[in-house]
Amino acid sequence: MKFSLRQLRYALAAAKHGNLTLAAEELHVSQPSISTAITELEQLFDQPLFVRQRGLGVALTPFGRTVMAQAKRVLAEARTFADIGTDISDFSGELVLGCYADLAPYCLPQILRRVQQDHPQVTVDMREGGFDYLGKRLAEGSLELALTYDLGLPAHMECTELRQLTAHTLLAADHPLASKSRVSLQALSECNLVVTDQIHSSQHVLDLFNVYGLSPASVQRTHSFEFQRSLVANGFGVALTYTRPFGDHSYDGQPLVCLPILEQLPAQRIVLAYDQRYPLTPPAEAFKQHAMAWFKERPPFASS
Repeated sequence: MKFSLRQLRYALAAAKHGNLTLAAEELHVSQPSISTAITELEQLFDQPLFVRQRGLGVALTPFGRTVMAQAKRVLAEARTFADIGTDISDFSGELVLGCYADLAPYCLPQILRRVQQDHPQVTVDMREGGFDYLGKRLAEGSLELALTYDLGLPAHMECTELRQLTAHTLLAADHPLASKSRVSLQALSECNLVVTDQIHSSQHVLDLFNVYGLSPASVQRTHSFEFQRSLVANGFGVALTYTRPFGDHSYDGQPLVCLPILEQLPAQRIVLAYDQRYPLTPPAEAFKQHAMAWFKERPPFASS
């Protein structure tokens, strides 16, 4: 081979930290060793993998992102090869995992705790973000797995369904509609609708109204799910959402009423997304199995 696993490992550390000094500290080698490994790989491919900016560290080029995505898989396969004949539960490695920011607080810590208990030598690099962030990172290969809704995913993604959720409305406890058993989209359309400004999320919600020829009287956008809930709880509007935490109160302690929708609306899926062109590494497979088990055991956090 014209490259070595050492070169790949050093380059991946530089990509992870965006800094040669931090990469060297993690691997307990000198900074010139990291720089030399990167240079050797760039000479092999005859094009740059990193953009170097004095005082600002390093950043992957588009070609570099492609190479590093494949490098992760090469190293993972090498570790699997080295573990042949050993106890499969003793495998090690790193999983770079993305999670939709609104889902992360409700499920990710408990799943990660199970992974850590069963596979203490596995490390998980967690990245939270919105649909655009996760889609972009999956497409370029910098995320191996993403726990998210089935929205805004790029091509070549395999999706393992973890849970189906039905939409429900969020209302303040003293809202006139809060006494209903179900709420119609027509009634909600006459109120101020509070949506999160994730483009795929807000557009999906508005499309649900459009299917029935409705349009909300006014729309207010927020950046976070919890601010959306707080605005609703304090009487600034209503919301239509799929995610429901284990507790119907906003951050400031105000009660929320969650009611099902009168109309039949399509369910939304929580999925684990990964590139179908590449096999999952052992750490990714372990996370997948634990995630499936966790969602199977837990009650849904949206009305059904």
